[in-house]
Amino acid sequence: MVGNSGPGGIAVLVVLVCFSIYSWTVIFSKWSTLRSARGSNIRFLRAFRKAGTLESVMVASEQYRPSPLVVVFDFGYEEVERQVKSRSAITNRAAVERALQLGISEELAKLERHMDKLATTASVTPFIGLLGTVLGIISAFVVLGSQGATSLKTLGPGIAEALITTAAGLFAAIPAAIFYNHFGHKIREMTARMDDFALEFLNMAERGFGE
Repeated sequence: MVGNSGPGGIAVLVVLVCFSIYSWTVIFSKWSTLRSARGSNIRFLRAFRKAGTLESVMVASEQYRPSPLVVVFDFGYEEVERQVKSRSAITNRAAVERALQLGISEELAKLERHMDKLATTASVTPFIGLLGTVLGIISAFVVLGSQGATSLKTLGPGIAEALITTAAGLFAAIPAAIFYNHFGHKIREMTARMDDFALEFLNMAERGFGE
């Protein structure tokens, strides 16, 4: 059936296959990234809560480097260190909060990278498949009109070949939509964890360097 498709149908199928391959590449990459980040977050948070000071956390943080929480910690620690060096205490809590928020924003941008590609695949490929189907049906009717045949036996194979592109579009779109929603939920969870960690960081910083 694919072999009998016209040039337009073949072109649409090639485009859909490319979309599908790229979206699955993003899915596997994002799955690995989020899984690694989640595991590293758990281990780093456990070490952070056991540590007594920010300095000890800083020394231990290198082994948890894939964790987004480590990046947030680095942003906050650099601001705390600047204030402590000049005043021997935290004198501007708002500046520390802004530094932590910058770290969260940077990590959120990394976590959301390529998510737009999944959204594009989920929303666009069904329409591309439908376009291929429409082109195939038009071609089938043109052929039937030129031959003067109107029976279902004659019309059926052409329509069936045209519908392949719609099926291919759905095949590309459904996994992309499922994993876009799944990863979006995981990213929101991780963002909430980073927000909570920022509060824990502020508590530890103020215990150690508060005025």
